[in-house]
Amino acid sequence: MKYMLLVCGDDTADASGAAPVEPWVEEQGVQRGVRLHGHRLQAPAEAVTVRVRNGEVLRSDGPFAETKEYIAGFDILECDSLEEAVEVAAKHPVASFGAMEVRAFWEDEDAEGQIRRLDAELTAAGRERDFDRAMACYAPDVEVFHPVSGLEQHGIEALRKAEEMWFATLAGPVEREVLEFRVRVDESIAFSHALVRMRATLVGGGSLDTTARVTTGYRAAGDRWQIVHQHTSVPFDADVTGVDAGVTGASANG
Repeated sequence: MKYMLLVCGDDTADASGAAPVEPWVEEQGVQRGVRLHGHRLQAPAEAVTVRVRNGEVLRSDGPFAETKEYIAGFDILECDSLEEAVEVAAKHPVASFGAMEVRAFWEDEDAEGQIRRLDAELTAAGRERDFDRAMACYAPDVEVFHPVSGLEQHGIEALRKAEEMWFATLAGPVEREVLEFRVRVDESIAFSHALVRMRATLVGGGSLDTTARVTTGYRAAGDRWQIVHQHTSVPFDADVTGVDAGVTGASANG
């Protein structure tokens, strides 16, 4: 479960003796891994409050409410329970003179499930040799290392051309088996690491059967996820020609 930790300062409190926050970030982020990210905010005097009344945009300088307490920053936590999140918040240096508000994220979607379904789309697209279906999984500005051309492909059209080159070396469907798939989701960004086995018949005869390591970056775009980065590490065999292209197409990636 993810929690928003609102770090609330107090203008009337003496913070001169407070401990630095860096050790807390090191312990909770690097060592325990429960702090995903966070940031300090500018002072309340730098804020701008926006309201809309009867279609008119009303803007005022400063916070929306005049109070001695203010939000000084935030941290995103991932904890097994509210009790664990409270325990992490209590260790924050600002808790000794300010306040820490802990609020759970509204859980209304399964981001990891959406990404796994996106990966399944790549498998189906390869089996059906459906370029449009495969390309729909990628963002327009996608960056993909595609060894068919030996270069990094910038953008969806360049990726499509590399895919067409790859499929031209293969006959029939491409069987894509995901042997291992690990996903890490953090708000609007996610990464996956996969072992992908590819099997197909080569146009010139013979068969392709090889496994690649694929690292993929995703970005939430509106109400769906898209692939924005993909890198494939393939086995090297100096005696094989044509086969290396067969393991690196976008439909081969995880």
